Amino acid sequence: MAESKRDRFIRIAEARTNKILDMLKLLGNCASKSNYDYSEEDVKKIFAAIERELKNTKNKFLGSDEQREGRFTLR
Repeated sequence: MAESKRDRFIRIAEARTNKILDMLKLLGNCASKSNYDYSEEDVKKIFAAIERELKNTKNKFLGSDEQREGRFTLR
């Protein structure tokens, strides 16, 4: 029997959401000042990029598709 659209959404959305959550946890490992050197400005740029993409993605689900930004860089 073919997978329904709902079942496919649940399978893919759960996997992708969990992947994002895992990546955020990994990003959190970069907060260790004993292992990394970063500025407050770097932190602001990182979270601005994450928040911008989160807003864009949420808007897609709400029916408003904004223009995507390019890849994130600290340089």
